[in-house]
Amino acid sequence: MNIRRNSTPIRWLLGGLILTTLLALLPSRGNTMPVFARKYNISCAACHAAFPRLNEFGEMFVKSNYRLPNWKENSVPTGDEMLVLPRSVPLALRTQAYVQSREAKAVDVSSGKETSANTDFQAPYLIKLLSSAPLSDHISYYFYGIFAEKGGNGETIIEDAWFSHDDLFGTGVSMMLGQFQISDLMFPREIRLTFQDFMVYRMAKLTYDRGLVFNYDLGPVDLALGWVNGNGIEDNASINSPGYKRPDHLFDNNNGKSVFGRVGSSLGPVSLGLFGYSGTQKNATGAAGTTAGERDTPKKAYGVDLSGKLGEKTWWFAQAIWNQWDNFLNSNQQYKWFGGFAGIDYVHDPHWTYSLLYNYADARDLKNTDTIYEGIDINTVTFTTSYYFMRNVKGIIELNADLQKKKAQSGTYYTGHLSSENYALLGFDAAF
Repeated sequence: MNIRRNSTPIRWLLGGLILTTLLALLPSRGNTMPVFARKYNISCAACHAAFPRLNEFGEMFVKSNYRLPNWKENSVPTGDEMLVLPRSVPLALRTQAYVQSREAKAVDVSSGKETSANTDFQAPYLIKLLSSAPLSDHISYYFYGIFAEKGGNGETIIEDAWFSHDDLFGTGVSMMLGQFQISDLMFPREIRLTFQDFMVYRMAKLTYDRGLVFNYDLGPVDLALGWVNGNGIEDNASINSPGYKRPDHLFDNNNGKSVFGRVGSSLGPVSLGLFGYSGTQKNATGAAGTTAGERDTPKKAYGVDLSGKLGEKTWWFAQAIWNQWDNFLNSNQQYKWFGGFAGIDYVHDPHWTYSLLYNYADARDLKNTDTIYEGIDINTVTFTTSYYFMRNVKGIIELNADLQKKKAQSGTYYTGHLSSENYALLGFDAAF
């Protein structure tokens, strides 16, 4: 199989540098306000150092169950102390559109057939509807639905969707029930400044799931403990008995539940967290391991995360996760692999931000298995610069460099790092 390199990303790099220079000449155009900004009549800058990255006040707002003390002031005067309704349904939109030049190709694992597009108009890349509001003195809700994500027109996907209570039975313990990302305990993917993802979370399958999370602040230590189905947010089965189908569904596909937790604290200017996960997942089978099998196999993950701030404008963060998937491909065999990332966000001024992100993963025991899991290997550096036309509207230029060597097909299937992942991207990201 011949996967050739091309010079298109270099041309995009030059074009991106020219566009960056032109954007710097544009004037300021003021502020606009999405959901929380509308409700409290404040600028997005109150909570965001640069949308969507939170500042210290924004982090406090989240810990306060997504509310300010005056949250009732803009409610409908119903005359009923047990009914608080916002004056309007709290809705917001986030939209993204990009044009991308990329070396990577879609490769069929069985035939090696390639699909490629050196230049790709990814517009709309995402349209997201969000809503959140306090419902009582202690209960809030949050959800968002995605339309047309990554070209999937005709699909609607609900990802984050939960209720939260900030003081269960007066104990100081907070609880969240619904769909959420397990990885949010460390670094929420939704507030990153790069288009490039925190890849180890996706590879380790520590993103969206359904369940419960409890949190408690024990002086200088933050404790979190969660319990989830362990099968993501897609699997479910109709409940039925012979001759009669019942109008309900099982969301889980096995009796086991997954448990995870994090202990966090601050050591001077550095925040440190220790994470653990234990559960099950279906084994991988079929051509190149692309099919979920019937066996429930043990899955464990252990992680450490670090973060901090340098001065008033620079945030840094790092994550490392060690994974163990027992019997995942073959029975009575243990598979271990490692992944992580590190990044820096620099908010230069109200218009310009710069981000650097490094993603790394080593498939280790999954190498040379002739499965798609050989592709866990990643070694990339991503640079992103954003220009904010408004607090909530930005232009993005991103360059991704693949530091890993391509690997020729060596087994029955076409798996592994068969094409480079260099790309150049530019586009828009807006919330309103």
